[in-house]
Amino acid sequence: MNKKTLSIAAAILAIAGSTAAFAAELPTYETNGFPVSPLQVRVLGAAHVEQQAAAPTTVASVHQTKVLSPRHVKTADVTTSPAR
Repeated sequence: MNKKTLSIAAAILAIAGSTAAFAAELPTYETNGFPVSPLQVRVLGAAHVEQQAAAPTTVASVHQTKVLSPRHVKTADVTTSPAR
């Protein structure tokens, strides 16, 4: 069960990483501090339009890695009485 959980978490992180890498490739624009799409730039004109600086992307945040990592918790020992 533990290996299965770990492999699922690894798959989720791999998918999230590839999605973030793809989204980071797309250019984003802003005008007067507000984000605009390429279609809005074409329709409204390119006056005062600048390309936004690419923000560094991470695969997972610290909180996400803590949530997705396996927990090391010792559960209580259970003993059963013999059948009567």
